[in-house]
Amino acid sequence: MKKIKISPSILSADFSQLGNEIKRLEEGGADMIHVDVMDGHFVPNLTIGPPVIKALKKHCSIKFDVHLMIAPVHRYIQAYSDAGADIITIHPEATDNLENSILKIKSLNKKVGVSLNPNSKIDLIRDYLEKIDLVLIMSVNPGFGGQKFMPEVLNKVKELKEIQSQNNMNFDIEIDGGINFDNCQSAIEAGANILVSGTTVFKSNNGDIKKNINLLKSK
Repeated sequence: MKKIKISPSILSADFSQLGNEIKRLEEGGADMIHVDVMDGHFVPNLTIGPPVIKALKKHCSIKFDVHLMIAPVHRYIQAYSDAGADIITIHPEATDNLENSILKIKSLNKKVGVSLNPNSKIDLIRDYLEKIDLVLIMSVNPGFGGQKFMPEVLNKVKELKEIQSQNNMNFDIEIDGGINFDNCQSAIEAGANILVSGTTVFKSNNGDIKKNINLLKSK
């Protein structure tokens, strides 16, 4: 079984103190930093762009797990790679040619992630699973932080884990959306090995990030 990793989402951080917030995450034992990039078009919200990621990367030595919720995504891959993304995750619905976008990310020596929204089927990405490093299962509808976890997506995580085992594949299974101390164990048991969590990491236990990360891993 793969080691459980926590990728805190900076969507829940204090945006006026982002550099310091990332230092707190690193000191608190975060395995990577999850950066949600939204364009107000593919999802109904706007967040941060490449210049902010580039500035934040200077404060951090752990990997940037960058989730691009933008369309058309292909034309922006280079910019986020240049800004310092280590993992670039895209949605199949946001590109005209998923294979070309996967190859583009690989050509930049970055890890490739593909994300499935709650209503998106595994069939959308089944033919590409051998070519990617990570599948991100959304357990909320993307666009806003603080939403309630959708337990029905755990069946998708289990199915993905089964496909992985049967075909001896090695991609990570990441889950994002409403992950907290009550449901993290269910996500891990279903097959997820990377948990994205924002509100729980930053707000629980009076903002004790180290404690919250450890609790998510050990619940």
